[in-house]
Amino acid sequence: MKQTEMVDNNIRQSTFESGAELAEGLADAVAGALTVAIAARGTATLAVSGGNTPKGFFAALSRRATSWDKVTVTLVDERMVPPAHERSNHRLASLYLLQNRAAEAGFVPLYSASGDAEAVAEAASDKIDALALPFDVVVLGMGTDGHTASFFPGGSTLGAVTDPACRQSVMTIEAPGAGEPRLTLTLPRIVEAGMIVLHIEGDEKKTVLAKALGAGPEAEMPVRSVLRHARKPVEIYWAP
Repeated sequence: MKQTEMVDNNIRQSTFESGAELAEGLADAVAGALTVAIAARGTATLAVSGGNTPKGFFAALSRRATSWDKVTVTLVDERMVPPAHERSNHRLASLYLLQNRAAEAGFVPLYSASGDAEAVAEAASDKIDALALPFDVVVLGMGTDGHTASFFPGGSTLGAVTDPACRQSVMTIEAPGAGEPRLTLTLPRIVEAGMIVLHIEGDEKKTVLAKALGAGPEAEMPVRSVLRHARKPVEIYWAP
């Protein structure tokens, strides 16, 4: 069962009884948004995040009936690792999302073997800029440290990637606890999306979200940068 409430004027929360119900409900919502976009202009764009949380959602979405051959999928962020690496978000999307009906979708990776992290970020930025922007749907996750995308507290380029006036679509960032150097969409590309989803599960992350919704600096909990600058209400999808 789904319960929806407005947290404030810029945040809408949908609560589900289980992660499985959430996955199906979110898949319906995202597929619907993509279908509307395709009807309006003939194509649609979707940016997704990595981690364990979205696997069920990816699988559910991959089975939805939409014109996947008109959809381009990319990543919100990526580690500086090749696609075959077990920590690659490219690999995750290939295994769980770009299957079934969604196998017909186009895919734009962020990682490439084109040099150091700065060069790779510049190449990825060019590829993102060539898409039909703004994104129709961006699906984000959130860590227990309050990070989203690769906007990590203490990140080497956190100020730049969360600057609402940032002119680069993809940048590199390093941070304690992030592991490998990361590639991330910058804040402007995320907050201009037609639909922004924050997909979280478990009581611990609900507690983190409650803190993020309170007062405090964005650098302390970078997910605040999205919650505060989104141009449309952020859709929070949560299950215990």
